[in-house]
Amino acid sequence: MRCGAARRACAAKRTLRSVLHGPEEGVVKRIDAPASVQSAGNMPKRIEEFVGRVSTGAGGISIARMVSPSGWVEPGQTPEFDEYTVVLRGSLWVTTKSGVIEVSGGQAVIAPAGEWVQYSTSGGAEYIAVCVPAFSPGSVHRDRE
Repeated sequence: MRCGAARRACAAKRTLRSVLHGPEEGVVKRIDAPASVQSAGNMPKRIEEFVGRVSTGAGGISIARMVSPSGWVEPGQTPEFDEYTVVLRGSLWVTTKSGVIEVSGGQAVIAPAGEWVQYSTSGGAEYIAVCVPAFSPGSVHRDRE
């Protein structure tokens, strides 16, 4: 019985490594600089992807730092991924079919896959977004502008 549990634990570690590290499974890797990813919305937003399809080739997760200017609004979307967002500074407005949620510095929000959501900032914000599986333009399903 213990051998079975150990094998499952090893398999789980290998799976986690492949999710986090992409094609170089099992290699501990420092990320010296994020990759820039193009943003959507009414004005440019800075997206710095540290882990994900663009920066590391990881398809299981993406981790990005976002810096949104005052007045930024993104098209609504119905993504195929769960998105976990931690606001570092400012406030992020999250519009859903149920209403609007203000998420301020030091707070977080979870947007589950398949739910319509729209992000915006009235006074600008800096935040970390984690998408599981990783963000991709083909899986975000943005509303037509």
